[in-house]
Amino acid sequence: MEDVELISDFYKKWRDQMDLLISFSVLAGFLILGMILRAKIKFLQSLFLPASVIGGFIGLLLGPIVLGDYAIIPIPEDWISIYALLPGILIVPVVASIPFGVKFKSRLEKRKERQERAEKPASVNLEAEKGSSTTRNTLVLLAILVIISQGQLLLGLLLSFIFEATDFVQDLYATFGTEIGMGFSGGHGTAGVVGSLLQSMNQPYWELAQGVTVTTATVGIIGGILIGIVLINIAARKGYTKFLSGPQSFPEEMLKGYESNIEKQNSFGKETTTSSSIDSLTFHLALILGGSGLAYALLSVIQYFQVPIIGSVPIWAYAIIVMYGIWWIMCQLNLSWVVNNQITSKIASMFTDFAVVAAIVSLPVQAVLTYIVPILIMVTVIMAFTVSLAYWMSKKLYGEFWFERSVAILGTNSGVFITGLLLLKMVDPDYKSPVLGEFSVSYSINSVLGFILFPVLFGVLVNEGILMGLSIPVLAIIGAIIFMFIVKGKPQRPKFKEMKA
Repeated sequence: MEDVELISDFYKKWRDQMDLLISFSVLAGFLILGMILRAKIKFLQSLFLPASVIGGFIGLLLGPIVLGDYAIIPIPEDWISIYALLPGILIVPVVASIPFGVKFKSRLEKRKERQERAEKPASVNLEAEKGSSTTRNTLVLLAILVIISQGQLLLGLLLSFIFEATDFVQDLYATFGTEIGMGFSGGHGTAGVVGSLLQSMNQPYWELAQGVTVTTATVGIIGGILIGIVLINIAARKGYTKFLSGPQSFPEEMLKGYESNIEKQNSFGKETTTSSSIDSLTFHLALILGGSGLAYALLSVIQYFQVPIIGSVPIWAYAIIVMYGIWWIMCQLNLSWVVNNQITSKIASMFTDFAVVAAIVSLPVQAVLTYIVPILIMVTVIMAFTVSLAYWMSKKLYGEFWFERSVAILGTNSGVFITGLLLLKMVDPDYKSPVLGEFSVSYSINSVLGFILFPVLFGVLVNEGILMGLSIPVLAIIGAIIFMFIVKGKPQRPKFKEMKA
């Protein structure tokens, strides 16, 4: 009998220690299941839903949150708690990887550029003029992204204020209304940002806000693609597009989500280190996790000395600051060669996939359904705002390729970067226009600005209320409009001699 109890105690301790690993393996199973369903079901292919979203909803709909005691997949309650916390944890290394996409020039590179410019003739440089035009278009696109993303936050907060002022919905939490903008412009990964930010501020509704963000992100990505396809078909009939081939032109591997042809499979990235010392993937992961650890240490020191304001800033904000510093130092020491941006991007994507599937599986459905009516109203209004502004501003501010830019903006501000990329590929399948380059740079800068403004906005909403909170997106929009007019400038007129010629 004692032997049986000893074995039972040993098994219980072993199971408790293995819970984290087993719970992760279940998430991995949902990801693989999502991949298989995406590869086999035409409807899911047409929506371009990622495997993490498909697998996450399978776990949610067949799990205890929706089916309760009749769950087909009986996920333990403590695993659900782990899944709810994971997005806020995994978002830290995701954010920490962002700086590696920024190019910091070393002193040696700057000196070399100055020498090259000095040696060039003083004649008109057509390439420089072309580069100036590209930079201007990129900055205008950045201003549009800022205006729309901050406008989404502003509209969400205004509607929240109206709901509460008219008693349409009672007992709304302080940050309600921001989730639509976060979900639309940030996607499912931003749910972890919302959850971790509110959790660091000791707000009891952090899990609910995280769930609402996941919900709006799902609506945004599906709605953005469907509305985008409708607009593309209309634009094709009206002759607004230059390279249109339509959604039917997508290669099979993009629809199904895998590449079976070995010859066409893309490279993961370049190995910058040798396995005799350290595997390249291990090195990049260690760099990202090491920076995340330094960020935690910095935050711990600040909280130990009880530094006001910045002590309540979430750890992911410190992660991005610390990693920018580390990356800048590496560039100045001419060590940028040791980091491959493709590998860091893949590591971030891996963490994001697990964060998304965990956030959806742990979605507090009952709590979210409590706010379903205001959520539907907000989603409808903000989607209409996003579509209208993306179309109108692109047509107003651009001449050539204006429609290509509008669908890229729509996709990004209703889903994620890849959604904008998908819609752009429908109208420019070979990326012959300059939109992809402009779009990639402007999106990256807007993402960094968003990460900077999120803690400020949430801090004001929680501590000062919604009326003061409205000032943050308003100021951001005004700043973006002023910036846009400065950058846009007046169109250059041809010189007299050129006109005469």
